[in-house]
Amino acid sequence: MFITFEGPEGSGKTSQITLLANTLRQKGYKVFTTREPGGTLIGDQVRSILLSRMENKNMNPRAEILLFCAARAQLVDEVIRPHLAQGEVVLCDRYADSSLAYQGYGHGLDIDFLSRLLDFATGGLKPDLTLLMDIDPEVGLRRRMNSGGEWNRLDAYELAFHKRVRLGYLKMADENSDRWKVIDAGQPPEVVQTSLINVVLSQLKNFTRK
Repeated sequence: MFITFEGPEGSGKTSQITLLANTLRQKGYKVFTTREPGGTLIGDQVRSILLSRMENKNMNPRAEILLFCAARAQLVDEVIRPHLAQGEVVLCDRYADSSLAYQGYGHGLDIDFLSRLLDFATGGLKPDLTLLMDIDPEVGLRRRMNSGGEWNRLDAYELAFHKRVRLGYLKMADENSDRWKVIDAGQPPEVVQTSLINVVLSQLKNFTRK
């Protein structure tokens, strides 16, 4: 089963994925975790370009989407598909929907064109389940700043951009509620984790890969 995590900055995706993976392994599932951009040697090199705040602060949104797609194409063929073929549960921190949210709804690039481009980059591989870690952008960005982690180029976009991203995510979730499940990421971490476990286990229970 291919499960992706999406959401605004500071929604807690990375820490929640680690906790969820550990719980699933304890229950006997084979689990592989990865992230975007990155997850491969090539993808990690692209990641350093995309997230560098000082060197690449003037990056054009069209260049941005193409770099994301390059890293994503490598990740799908080199990592995600092989692990799915082995019957593993793959948990991915961001995937193609991030590009629709950030470059589409955030930057205003054409959604229909992006959808076709993303289909090409992923070879048509779509998630079986997408978990939207929803949080108010102001709260999420404040979390990011207080966490002591790296403040990257995407974090540094203006608040209005992050608000558009969140609205884009909610729109996608509303339009495809069969695949998307919205989790209130503003709750205490242990409450969020319980919600994630309940959703994922209920989906895994009757899952059959098409």
